[in-house]
Amino acid sequence: MTSDSVHKVFVFSKKGDGGTTSLLSGERVSKANLRPEAYGTLDEASSMMGIVKALTRHDTVKRMVDTIQADLVMLGAELASTHRDPPYKISKEAIERLEEWIQELQLEVPLPREFVYPGATFIGAVTDVSRTIVRRAERRMAALRDEGEHVRSEALSYINRLADFLFTLARYLDATEKGD
Repeated sequence: MTSDSVHKVFVFSKKGDGGTTSLLSGERVSKANLRPEAYGTLDEASSMMGIVKALTRHDTVKRMVDTIQADLVMLGAELASTHRDPPYKISKEAIERLEEWIQELQLEVPLPREFVYPGATFIGAVTDVSRTIVRRAERRMAALRDEGEHVRSEALSYINRLADFLFTLARYLDATEKGD
């Protein structure tokens, strides 16, 4: 199935076979370094949110998740840079958008006043798993900052707000997709 006119692109480069990866600067670091750990955890969260997007019947939720996945790519690129002013960065508008969405969802489905055990619905439980992965990414980002690495306050605010949004979204989905 080869052709001289077909451009060959391969997914593997073999550069990471020794347990290192490249940051945006070209600098190679251990895959266990907190930077790849943080942006890798964002990728994990985005993948889990992809399940939420595939399961929901709400077009609005699908669009929200699409937007968040794009934000997570931007935030991952920001974390893959060691520059104090990275070429890619999450915006204050993205944080404000999450806050607006939280308010909108809570107007439709108020949050319960008691502790919530995930699992009222499958989609709500998957959304809660997404939230816990985001919280792990937040801890990795805080650890990176605690090691003296620069992490913009907007990045930390975004990831914190995203976890709040996912908690709210899970309750919304529990209420609106029950029985599915």
